[in-house]
Amino acid sequence: MTPQRFDLAVIGASFAGLACARAAARAGLRVAVVEKKSSSGDKLHTTGIIVKDAIDTIPWLQQVPAALVRQVDGVRLYSPNLRHVDLHAPGYYFWATDTPALLDWMCASVQADGVTLLAGTLFESAARDSAGGWSVSVKSVASQEQAVLQAGYLVGADGPHSRVAKALGLSLNTQFLFGIEQEYGQARLDANLLHCFIDRKLAPGYIGWAVAGVGIQQIGLARRLSPSGLPPKQAWMDSFTARIAPHVDVGDAAPLATRAGMIPCGGVLKRVSDARVMLVGDAAGMVSPVTAGGIHTALEHGDAVGGAVAAFLRAGAADGSDPADPLRGLVRNYPTFRAKRTLRWLFDHFQADWIFNLALDTEPMRQAARMVYFHRRGKPK
Repeated sequence: MTPQRFDLAVIGASFAGLACARAAARAGLRVAVVEKKSSSGDKLHTTGIIVKDAIDTIPWLQQVPAALVRQVDGVRLYSPNLRHVDLHAPGYYFWATDTPALLDWMCASVQADGVTLLAGTLFESAARDSAGGWSVSVKSVASQEQAVLQAGYLVGADGPHSRVAKALGLSLNTQFLFGIEQEYGQARLDANLLHCFIDRKLAPGYIGWAVAGVGIQQIGLARRLSPSGLPPKQAWMDSFTARIAPHVDVGDAAPLATRAGMIPCGGVLKRVSDARVMLVGDAAGMVSPVTAGGIHTALEHGDAVGGAVAAFLRAGAADGSDPADPLRGLVRNYPTFRAKRTLRWLFDHFQADWIFNLALDTEPMRQAARMVYFHRRGKPK
């Protein structure tokens, strides 16, 4: 079996993996992306909300076709008794996206940049070769045919249960929210707002949400995992849609699609790299412990990793500039989420519906919510 040779092998056609591959290919590397699904947009676990901060700072997003996104101008935050406040920040908005189509567009974009996309291909293992790089074993999901990729560098961007991390003894995510989202063809709701519902009974440790997406309406719910397990998915969602019906009403409509999955919420993991290998995106725990948002950081740090790997491979290992070096490399600049991990702990231990019912209309509560949703734009002048 003759190995296919690449400078960089990226495992996972996720937002982080594709951003990494794009940056490396544009810097002149031969790049392969290994994706177990036949299409990157299949069986997603993300709502696909993109914040204004990402739109402003990531040039790739400014090339996204307009048909794949829809602007949402603010947030309507509901207390457990369903009173609500509307939150806005000057010039701030979100994108609701057709996430499957967006990821497929990104795959086509990186292929146009010369990236080899190996869809329907499962990462199995990796071993170091004589040059210090990697011999990566993969397998076709459809035919079970084995293949070997020879790569100078390896990046794991393969989700919260990373096979790369497990195979190479890197840290694994252990703290999760469980989320479920359903899509509807129509629903009665204010389409200019992202609707967020606080309810400790239905969503302990997180929230429920509803948003008018691109041609669909998305309604979801997430909660902290607990030893008692989770209620049946459909019963859980039925309780939620019945609860919010005065404000977001789907009537008797059946969902067009359902997606569910684990969302890491413990922050960036302790060991996310080794010589010539790095984790990025969900695989590294690179998700906000408070909002569970990860697209912005995935794109930003995926791009940075791709560029840094290209610089390292062009310079060679002699200068000790491996971006995986935890003391001197790029990995030391991964987000720490210190404040957000503290907020996650407080929310897990002290969330109480009566507090939110009483505090919703107060200026401190509004200001705290603006900071969570609008970041710097939410700061008082």
